[in-house]
Amino acid sequence: MIHIVKPGDTMYKISVDYRISLQQLYAANPGVNHLQLYVGQRIQIPGLPDSSTIPYSIQISISKRRLSLYNNGRLVKIFPIAVGKMLTSTPTGEYVIVNRQMNPGGPFGVMWLSLSKQGYGIHGTNNPSSIGKAVSAGCVRMHNRDVLQLAEMVPNGTKVIIQQ
Repeated sequence: MIHIVKPGDTMYKISVDYRISLQQLYAANPGVNHLQLYVGQRIQIPGLPDSSTIPYSIQISISKRRLSLYNNGRLVKIFPIAVGKMLTSTPTGEYVIVNRQMNPGGPFGVMWLSLSKQGYGIHGTNNPSSIGKAVSAGCVRMHNRDVLQLAEMVPNGTKVIIQQ
């Protein structure tokens, strides 16, 4: 997978966002001057398929509180979600799913799908009455049955676009 450098990115931040070691990132990018990244620069992320090779994509509407799953550009399903509250809003932008964990414990329900932004993910919930509301710490919450269905369909590397 290729990461396009954004303002404020460092190799360390990129390694944290994609949950890989700094050593792995350096090894995958031997010709890159790691001390002078520039906006628009292409950084190879090892271990993740390029999202353009994955037929699925996810679009999240914060204002409508819904997650839309697409397969080759065709809408497959719409899921209701909960999003971040005012002080801990869900970040907008383009991300990918970098890894997953079954039964992560705590408030995260039965599945956690990590996004390529440290600390954020799509996950189940132990509070199903929160779905449809702006109540999370910035993550996207789904009903447990919905996040399991989603996780079964989409592989790591799937593009996730979060819009207002």
